[in-house]
Amino acid sequence: MNALSQPGGHSQLLRQIRSIMASEDLAQKRLDGLVESIARNLHAQVCSLYLRHSDNSMELWATHGLAASAVHVTRLEAGEGLVGEVVRTSRPLNLDDAPVHPAFSFHPETGEDPFHAFLGVPVLRGGRLLGVLAIQNRESRHYSDDDVEALQNVAMVLAEIVASGDLLSASELESVALRPSRTETLAGRRISDGLALGQAVLHDPARLRTALIAEDPETEKRRLQDAIKALRASVDALYQGKGNRLGGPSREVLEAYRMFANDQAWLDRLCEAAGSGLSAEAAVERVRGEHRARLLTARSPYLRERLHDLEDLANRLLRHLGAVDELADLPENAVLVARNIGPAELLELDRSRLKGLVLEEGSPTSHAAIVARALRLPVVGHLTGLLDRVSAGDTIFVDGQMGEVTLRPEPDAEMDMRARITERRLRRAAYARLRDKPARTLDGQRITLSMNAGLRVDLPQLDESGAEGIGLFRTEFQFLLAEHLPHQNEQVQLYRAVLDAAGDRPVVFRTLDLGGDKLLPYVAHEREGNPAMGWRAMRMALDRPGLLRYQLRALIEATGGGVLNIMFPLITTVDEFRAARALLDAEIRRMARFGHAVPAHVNAGAMIETPAIVWQLEELLREAAFISVGANDLMQYFFAADRENPKVAERYDILNPGALRMLGHIARLSRKTGRPASICGEIAGQCAEAAVLIALGFDALSVPPAAIGPVKRMVLALNRKDLARKLTRWMRQPQIPVRENLMAYARQKGLPL
Repeated sequence: MNALSQPGGHSQLLRQIRSIMASEDLAQKRLDGLVESIARNLHAQVCSLYLRHSDNSMELWATHGLAASAVHVTRLEAGEGLVGEVVRTSRPLNLDDAPVHPAFSFHPETGEDPFHAFLGVPVLRGGRLLGVLAIQNRESRHYSDDDVEALQNVAMVLAEIVASGDLLSASELESVALRPSRTETLAGRRISDGLALGQAVLHDPARLRTALIAEDPETEKRRLQDAIKALRASVDALYQGKGNRLGGPSREVLEAYRMFANDQAWLDRLCEAAGSGLSAEAAVERVRGEHRARLLTARSPYLRERLHDLEDLANRLLRHLGAVDELADLPENAVLVARNIGPAELLELDRSRLKGLVLEEGSPTSHAAIVARALRLPVVGHLTGLLDRVSAGDTIFVDGQMGEVTLRPEPDAEMDMRARITERRLRRAAYARLRDKPARTLDGQRITLSMNAGLRVDLPQLDESGAEGIGLFRTEFQFLLAEHLPHQNEQVQLYRAVLDAAGDRPVVFRTLDLGGDKLLPYVAHEREGNPAMGWRAMRMALDRPGLLRYQLRALIEATGGGVLNIMFPLITTVDEFRAARALLDAEIRRMARFGHAVPAHVNAGAMIETPAIVWQLEELLREAAFISVGANDLMQYFFAADRENPKVAERYDILNPGALRMLGHIARLSRKTGRPASICGEIAGQCAEAAVLIALGFDALSVPPAAIGPVKRMVLALNRKDLARKLTRWMRQPQIPVRENLMAYARQKGLPL
């Protein structure tokens, strides 16, 4: 029986490790003491520590049993040897005869040729692989599960100590991939415009604040078991859908979530880690790190989705153990760094301190992106590998204009960044001076600039921006951010608040646009292979009209006696518009019958978001009071390019002649029939695209609040008729892109695009 098989063996080793690492000795001496202690406790003749460089090579940093002269000399290329195999799989590798393994690589300077048994474990922190810890013996043997467990616990404790910066100096950290220190500029995707310079705060919903090593393993196991019971109870309560008025949450999604919460293998792994000498919190973190490292490398989208479930369960479990949310107390000038974030989480943060957001994932059309734009928060997303490159406290510059993020900028570069932020602030002040000036082109065409909204936080920007109304109020955000179906009186209160803020300015309410990527947690839905083309928006509303009728009553009550401007999303056939209008008329009659005030006038319009309805437009315009082009979806369907897929989302240019001919067709039919037409997609807020839309004949744009100033400045410098003539010619010259011609024209005319 070895020392680690005896009661308290794990804890004894961990206490020794803690004592060695807490000493005042130089880093190398402490690492040497570490590997010696592990070898002694595990009866191993060799213990070695390899750390990973930024190029993924592995350097021998400490050893007991191999040649001391090989330390800082032996370096394995990326993926080389048994150490490289541990790196590749992020799992322990346990071999009784290492030299016969196909990945074995021999470095003669180490003197390791006599050794046959090999056990290597990854040194992981937050799913990031920092290095490999390995033990070896001359005789062939298969290391016990107890040995594997002990080495994994030591590896976790070591990862926390090394990555904290308490062990290695700044110069040493530069040479290994633990805490990056050099300047890096990462190219991502523009999600929300703006510039921010601040301090990186890592989005870790339940950061550990407890000791890693347990004083009493049995107590930690009981704490963990109690927390698991509480976690299961909370998930069961969520599954039962207490207070749910729609008959229960999504059974498919929550059933999978509930299955993970009751997965015995996961729970056994947690209890093993807690019983081996780690605190309950550290046990959760260790198991989370193992799953994260493996699932992040999975090719299957399903397995990568499951990572989010496990991450959330681990965070919930840590909260049941008493962990606190560090985002509740942000530092000044905080830039949040996250894999992804939900809109509700974003709204809960201290906006006075939060200056920017950067995401490994993220999409310009996601819910969080729309909330960020409402908050005027610069956001860059789709930064692959971001969390491996940034540490808490790093200086970080967010360039929402170019879609770039700079980590740890040099002092001179930081001065330039501050100058850009100041210049942008001065431009915003100049836009503010245009607030009350009508948007009129040089040739006298009046352009109406309204704003997009969907949240209460948007409302103050009506006056600040000089918007002439709300051209698109996304009503689904109230539903998406709530834990239960908003009661009718809650909906009425929001809609009245919007109308009160607008005063005599028009407000266009879009009815619920759900489905696709907008799923309510308290409404059942089925997994779809292609959600954007599936059961969503008006299709869902007409098949299950209860929710739409519930909302229509709130809108009718909120606008009683006034004007109701209402718009139905994703109309694909004229019959769909007729059916939606019939539901609205029926609810108005019902409200009047029960003595409620009803709108004095109703304007019912349709969103033009599919090519199908474009070619039925003349018939639709005989029945709809107005139309609004939802360019995000219309371009998605026109180009057959999923706007959530980064490989194709920006592959096609909106200024493509084919797309412009379709948009021009819509504008011409609108003028012919005398029905107002506006553009409310995100493209209307981009100055270059807005100029072309105006030249095509659109005279009403609904844009994000922050875009009103720049677009108005462009309108005041634009000669609409002149650009329209040029545009007609450019569209007949496919060899030169329209955008290229437009930019040359703008430079010549001094048009600010």
